[in-house]
Amino acid sequence: MDKIVGIGNALVDVLATLQDDALLKEMDLPKGSMQLIDEPKLQKINNQFIKMKTYLATGGAAGNTIHALACMGASTGFIGKIGNDEYGAFFKKSLEKHGIEDKLQLSSLPSGIASAFISPDGERTFGTYLGAAATLKAEELSLEMFKGYTYLYIEGYLVQDHDMILRAIELAKEAGLQVCLDMASYNVVEAEKEFFGLLVNKYVDILFANEEEAKAFTGKEPNEALDVLAKMCSVAIVKVGAQGSYIRKGTEVVHVQAMPVKKVVDTTGAGDCFASGFLYGLTGGYSLEKCAKIGSILAGNVIQTVGAQIPADRWNEIKLNIDEVLAE
Repeated sequence: MDKIVGIGNALVDVLATLQDDALLKEMDLPKGSMQLIDEPKLQKINNQFIKMKTYLATGGAAGNTIHALACMGASTGFIGKIGNDEYGAFFKKSLEKHGIEDKLQLSSLPSGIASAFISPDGERTFGTYLGAAATLKAEELSLEMFKGYTYLYIEGYLVQDHDMILRAIELAKEAGLQVCLDMASYNVVEAEKEFFGLLVNKYVDILFANEEEAKAFTGKEPNEALDVLAKMCSVAIVKVGAQGSYIRKGTEVVHVQAMPVKKVVDTTGAGDCFASGFLYGLTGGYSLEKCAKIGSILAGNVIQTVGAQIPADRWNEIKLNIDEVLAE
């Protein structure tokens, strides 16, 4: 089976469930967005967290995807940067526990923290302090980090550092990898539209976007956006929430339904887990339809739990569901 290395912000998620959305207004965090915050804002949030029940998990978009891939038995690695502190140690230990090859760099800054507020309807809002995670530089990347892998998975949140992203892609291409990019967030796409255009047109082989991100990039609704994106890269995926996903490769177009879910608890990690399922299918050489079905199984499971990681006791059933899809 092909190996996948991810590169992203090495974050630790601190999650809290809200009774209502009043706190989001108080914290000036637009519902459903990912806002970058400074240390004073982080302290303000932490003061609220002290009064609430919180849950700790390794996070970051690419980290979530790589984690789920490892849980399915895929061979994975992760490139990122942590601080020399308890959150950094927590992140590093999690990679080790799941058999993910550790390609972490160390920073003198505190480790990155993603404060996640989960609304009663399951929507999540992030206040992210990047800290050490944002200090990974182009010159810290080496060809050795990419050798032996087939795919490089990049989270769109990294695009603020153009030099580092381009260096990672150039090294990956030199090592013979295919490049997968997840657009990450509509507000990131809006802010970096021109650079996303360069990446997708010139380097990206497999592109993941949800309908908001696809619209921010193309100005079009999902089906038309899919056509535009598929002309720019080899495989384009547009996720449309409860309506499932659309995939296009050349003239082949596939629509896969979302997994039926009784109650959405928290949408954190839905896109990340979809990507992990899709890539897992891809590493096994399965059809686009089967790849998307596996993605739907993982996304459908993660939205039934708090946080971006599927609980350990769910994986046996998930693996059975995946085997059923692969046997079709």
